[in-house]
Amino acid sequence: MVETRELKLDIERIGTVSALLTRPDHARACYVLAHGAGADMRHSFMEKVAEGLASRGIATLRFNFPYMETKQGRPDQPAVAHAAIRAAVQAAARLCPGVTLVAGGKSFGGRMTSQAQSKAPLSGVKGLAFLGFPLHAAKKPSTERAEHLAHVEIPMLFLQGTRDGLADLGLLKPVIAALGAKATLHEVEGGDHSFAVLKKSGRTNEDALTEVLDALTAWVDRLG
Repeated sequence: MVETRELKLDIERIGTVSALLTRPDHARACYVLAHGAGADMRHSFMEKVAEGLASRGIATLRFNFPYMETKQGRPDQPAVAHAAIRAAVQAAARLCPGVTLVAGGKSFGGRMTSQAQSKAPLSGVKGLAFLGFPLHAAKKPSTERAEHLAHVEIPMLFLQGTRDGLADLGLLKPVIAALGAKATLHEVEGGDHSFAVLKKSGRTNEDALTEVLDALTAWVDRLG
């Protein structure tokens, strides 16, 4: 049985945002799943990830960043995003005690999570998982967005499509290699920034997402 609960997170000195806890019976881990810059926690991609992980025995805590909660359009300043992530991690630890706790998320959400971890460890979090790390803006290849990763001391999983326009693998691979044994790269052949694949690949988007979720689950189990 899988239960999804609607919650409210109080972010100190900032306000309240909505959250969703999707938890299967006997969950062995919980993934604090932050959304991307352009879509909230209820986006179909986020729903599919939460449902897919629940079927694999992993709970998820999704939440809105304050700008998305208030429909302001422009993403929050990093300090605000970091505070929201810390509030979500605290809630996940309270609601899912005794399980392996991991954090990260889609694009912007994953990058804000690693930034927060690089500044001060997220309490109880054993690893960070990125569903498409946004290394750079579209058609503007660079590696500055990854510089903070050197200050992250826990394991990291990078799930990246080989057609991701926001992460040139020619740049990302050396970044990950420099991080050493704490960083793992899983390439999704033909996947874009959301792991969608071309029809001529012979695979469906569902096939690609299944690969992503299987890889994430195996990595979480190794952490546990």
